[in-house]
Amino acid sequence: MDRPDENHVIKIAAELAIRPRQVSATAELLEGGATVPFIARYRKETTGSLDEVQIITIRDRLEALAELDKRRRAILESLAERGLLTDELKEKIQAAETLAGLEDIYLPYRPKRRTRATVAREKGLEPLADLLLAQGDGDPVAEACQYVDPEKGVESAEEALAGARDIIAERVSEDAGARGNLRELFRRQGVITSRVAAGKEEEAAKYRDYFDWQEPLTQAPSHRVLAMRRGENEGFLSLHFQPDEPEALTILVETFVHADNACGRQVGLAVTDGYKRLLAPSLETEIRNEVRKKAEEEAIRVFARNLRELLLAPPAGRKRIMAVDPGWRTGCKLCCLDSQGRLLEHATVFPHTGERQAGEAGREIVSLCGKYGIEVVAVGNGTAGRETEAWLRKLDLPGNPSILLVDESGASVYSASETARDEFPDQDVTVRGAVSIGRRLADPLAELVKIDPKSIGVGQYQHDVDQKELRRSLDDVVTSCVNLVGVELNTASRQLLTYVSGLGPRLAAEVVAFRDTNGPFASRRQLLEVPHLGPRAFEQAAGFLRIAGAADPLDCSAVHPESYPLVQAMVLDLGCSVADLMHDDSLRGRIRLESYVTETVGRPTLEDILAELARPGRDPRPQFEVFSYSAEVNKIEDVRPGMKLPGVVTNITAFGAFVDIGVHQDGLVHISQAADRFVRDLHEVLKLRQRVTVTVLEVDVQRKRISLSLKSNPRPSGENPRRKN
Repeated sequence: MDRPDENHVIKIAAELAIRPRQVSATAELLEGGATVPFIARYRKETTGSLDEVQIITIRDRLEALAELDKRRRAILESLAERGLLTDELKEKIQAAETLAGLEDIYLPYRPKRRTRATVAREKGLEPLADLLLAQGDGDPVAEACQYVDPEKGVESAEEALAGARDIIAERVSEDAGARGNLRELFRRQGVITSRVAAGKEEEAAKYRDYFDWQEPLTQAPSHRVLAMRRGENEGFLSLHFQPDEPEALTILVETFVHADNACGRQVGLAVTDGYKRLLAPSLETEIRNEVRKKAEEEAIRVFARNLRELLLAPPAGRKRIMAVDPGWRTGCKLCCLDSQGRLLEHATVFPHTGERQAGEAGREIVSLCGKYGIEVVAVGNGTAGRETEAWLRKLDLPGNPSILLVDESGASVYSASETARDEFPDQDVTVRGAVSIGRRLADPLAELVKIDPKSIGVGQYQHDVDQKELRRSLDDVVTSCVNLVGVELNTASRQLLTYVSGLGPRLAAEVVAFRDTNGPFASRRQLLEVPHLGPRAFEQAAGFLRIAGAADPLDCSAVHPESYPLVQAMVLDLGCSVADLMHDDSLRGRIRLESYVTETVGRPTLEDILAELARPGRDPRPQFEVFSYSAEVNKIEDVRPGMKLPGVVTNITAFGAFVDIGVHQDGLVHISQAADRFVRDLHEVLKLRQRVTVTVLEVDVQRKRISLSLKSNPRPSGENPRRKN
C-alpha cells in the first residue's frame, strides 16, 4: 500500500486544524479499501475520532492534490522534452499550490496556436519590443524605421510598432504576477452583468428579472447564478463577469509602465490592448468557471442536506398499510400491504366519478380494511390527493386506521424502473407506484434508496450542476444514512443492501440470492458463507447489519463482531449473560472501561459499545407523528392572506423553503420570512419534512404562487436587494 504524500498530509491537516497523524491514518485506511462509515464508526482510535464529514474532506482533498501533482508532472515532462526546463522554472512549478498558479507559470511556455505576437516575432520585431519595454528616452518611431522590411511584411514604422506592441501585449497577458493580481481583482470586485438577448424578450419571459441585472460577484447567491447561467445556456441571456476596467488597467500600467516618455506610452498602449484583447477574456473565463463551480457546490450541498433529512424522516414502522394512489377519472389504485411491505391485494375504485361509484368504492375499501386489519391508510399527495383523503375520512373504516397524506415525489419514476419490474414483474406501473407510496410511509429510507435522488425533488438546479460531483455527493449521503440507521439483513432489499459499507451491487445481489436459497441468516458469521464475500467485506459490512431474533443478541446491535470478545470479557467478569447486560442498567454501571483498554481498543470504542448495549439496534430517526392538513383548504382558491395553516417543509433552497399546505401547490417561505431574526442559511431553522405553522402573505391563483411566512408577526416580504443599470 502506498503511503500518502507527506506534503499533502501536512497541508490537509492545516486546512482542517487536525493532526497530520489523523490525516495519514485516514488516508491509509481509505487506500486499504475501508469505507467512510466504517472508519468513522469503528476506527476512532486510529483516526482520533474524526467524523464522516472530515473523512470525506480528507478523501476529496487527497484526490484533488493528487490531480494537481499529476498536472505538475505533465508540465515538467513537457518542458523537459522541449528543452525549456531550467532549475529556476522547475522550482517555481514545484512550489505552485493551486492549479491556477501552476497554469500561470506554464502559460508562456505552453505550445500555442499562431497568434499576432507569433507573426510579429517571425517578422523579427522582438528586439523592438524589448527596446520599448526598456522604456528608454529614444524615439520609438526612429527605432522602428530600422525594422521596416517589405520582404518580411513590415511596410512602415507604424506596422513595426504595432507588431512590437502585439508581442508586449502577449507578454503582459502571460505574466504570472500580473495574472495573479488581476485574478484577485476579478474575485474581489468582479460584477456579474446580465442582459436579455436581442429579440428574445417575449420568449425569455421567465427570465425577466435578469433582463437588465447587475450585482457584485461576492454577493450573488448560488441560485441566482445558476438561474442566469441556465438562461444563457438556453440562448435568452448574455452574461459578463468583469471588474471595473479602469481599475484593472491601473494595476497593469503601474506594473509595466515605468517611464513617462514615448516608449512608455507605446508600452501603455500595448498594456491596454493586452488587457482588453487577451487578459480580460481569459480571466473572465476563469472567473466564470470559478463562480459556476462555487454555485454548483452550494447547490449540491443544499441538495445533499435536504436528501439526508428526507432519508432520515421518521418511519411509521411495521404496520399493515393500505396505499392509495389517487386519481380523478382513472380512479384510485389501492394496494394492501402486510407489515413487511408485501403486496397482498390490489384494486381500483372510483370515488370521484359519481355517487353510485363512490358508494361502491367505499364498500370495497371498508371490506379490504377489515379483511387485512389495515392500521394506516397512506394517500399520495398528488392529483386528487386531498379530495381522496377527505372522502376517506367520511367512511366508517374498521379498526379506525390513521389516514395520512404521503409525499409521492418520485413514485412514478420508481414504478417504471428496472427495480420495480424486478419486484413486481406481473403488475403494471400504477400498482407499483401505489406500493411505493405505502412503503415509503413505513420506512422512507428503505424505499427511497430505490429511486434516483434527482427524481425526489428536494434540490435546486440539480440538472445544471456537475453530474459526476452531484452523484458522488448524493451517494455519500445515501451511504451515510443507510449505515447510520443499520439494515435488517433478512428483510432488506438488494437496493438497500447495495449501500451497506463493504457490499455494493454485486455482493448485495449475492446476499439476497443466498438468503432466497438458504433461508434467513441465523447469525452475522453466516455472511462468510455467501459466495465472494470475504473477510474484508465482512469486516466492513457486519457492524451495520442486524439480525432480529438472532441467538446472539449482539447480532442485532451495532457492536462489531470484532468487539464480541470484549463484551464476552465484560459478561464473564460480571457473571451474567449478554442479554442481562443489555437489560440491566446496574450491571452496565459496574463496568470500568479502563479495565478493557488495549493497544488497539480505547475509550471511544468502549463508550460506543456501552451505549449500544444500553439501546441495542436503536433507530436514530425521530419518532413518527401523525400529521393532518387544515380542513379549511383543499385547493389554491381556498387560500386567503392572513390564514394560519399547518404545513410540511418539502424543499429547502438557498433563497427559501417550500411548504406543502395541502392544496397541490407548495407555498414559498422566502428566506427573509423564515424567522424573526436574520437567517443566512435556512438549515439553521428548518429541516426537510418538518411540520410548521405558516401565515399566508399573498396568493396569486393565476400564476399558482403562494407566499408564506414563519415570522411571529409577518409582513409582506420586499424584493431581493439588487442593483440595476
